[in-house]
Amino acid sequence: MATKGLVLYLLSAFSLAILSVSFIDHQNDYSPPHQNFLQQSPNSTLWHLSGTDKVWPELKFNWRLVLATIIGFLGSACGTVGGVGGGGIFVPMLTLIVGFDTKSAAAISKCMIMGASVSSVWYNLRVPHPTKQVPILDYDLALLFQPMLMLGITVGVALSVVFPYWLITVLIIILFLGTSSRSFYKATEMWKQESILKTEMAKQRETTVNSCGELLIDTEYEPLVPKEEKTTMQILCSNLRWKMVLVLLAVWTSFLLLQVLKNNIKVCGVWYWVIFCLQFPIAFGVFGYESVKLYKEHKKRMSVGNTESICEASIEWTAMHLAFCALCGILGGTVGGLLGSGGGFILGPLLLEIGVIPQVASATATFVMAFSSSLSVVEFYLLKRFPIPFALYLTLISVLAGFWGQYLVRKLIAIFRRASIIVFILSGVIFASALTMGVIGIEKSIQMINNHEFMGFLGFCSSQ
Repeated sequence: MATKGLVLYLLSAFSLAILSVSFIDHQNDYSPPHQNFLQQSPNSTLWHLSGTDKVWPELKFNWRLVLATIIGFLGSACGTVGGVGGGGIFVPMLTLIVGFDTKSAAAISKCMIMGASVSSVWYNLRVPHPTKQVPILDYDLALLFQPMLMLGITVGVALSVVFPYWLITVLIIILFLGTSSRSFYKATEMWKQESILKTEMAKQRETTVNSCGELLIDTEYEPLVPKEEKTTMQILCSNLRWKMVLVLLAVWTSFLLLQVLKNNIKVCGVWYWVIFCLQFPIAFGVFGYESVKLYKEHKKRMSVGNTESICEASIEWTAMHLAFCALCGILGGTVGGLLGSGGGFILGPLLLEIGVIPQVASATATFVMAFSSSLSVVEFYLLKRFPIPFALYLTLISVLAGFWGQYLVRKLIAIFRRASIIVFILSGVIFASALTMGVIGIEKSIQMINNHEFMGFLGFCSSQ
């Protein structure tokens, strides 16, 4: 019910924001000067303004670099733990503190997200599932959402050329406030449940009755059959599913080739739209295969009376629920491509909403995000959008942050026995991104209003 409420809030708020463009457009008599408008290449962010000169500061030790290193480390650590990446923090940091132009800042931000995601995936591959003898990465959910998210990202990037700058800022605030509020509510509910569970377990440890009815105080028993401890290599092998990884890599490669071909073809030409449309059968083909698989497995479990679903998530894989997942995947990717978030701000909260436990939700969201962010980095590299020395340095910082962030949070969960810590971090990162990107977006929108710039929708072909 809460999930439907969040979706209803997002759809209604987005609809009102988009409809308001027509009203503002009628109040604006200015023709669109093409040099001042938002333009984006595939998987870029809202900070891409055509006409912005390339500004690449030198990589040298100063207070700006130190502050950027600290913010980048903390943002990467918290972002990967929550499964959202942290792009909403990196882009303002790179533009305001380091001094990069907005295009280069967006490209370097993707490098940082990729580095943190890859290191987090490597760490998670060496961690067992907290409750089951299954991989901590849920490959079924990754295969279900990855193609739809990547398809949505490409659609969102195309829409970002058409949508006015101020509208994207409004959508950012609506999305991030909605998802952060829902995630915070989810975290508080989990915290309460964990407190109740800890209280009950403490009472059981304090008072125990033996087989003779004698009351025992503070008695601890060793299990008759000790739990088998696995080595790191054994955990790594059990977490890897090479068949699933190869399918995800095939989808990633297909989208990369199509994007590279599309970038080298005349915009709005026949071949441009042919290549653009080829993304749909790839995404829907993989999603359809995984949907049929999950649907059959669900029917089989129900026929034998096993109601347990993957990752302890109470998901009934009916046709309606699978269609809902497809819609959320496409909408999440579209919003991610439109806002430049890469989809992580949607996928992380969505996995929690459908009932996936926080450790698995974080690991799976980060795993999927590694594919989408690396796709962006390859495209930006081919387009020569970022300085390699600076990108390598900040990527290295993010790699270290992603690993140590996962390590420290896992230690905190083990000490306090509260997985809700992950959800609190997720909520905090999204809210911080709403503040940084919202404030800067509002400031730039006010400048556009003062300069009497065009505030309506742009033509897709004419804006390229």
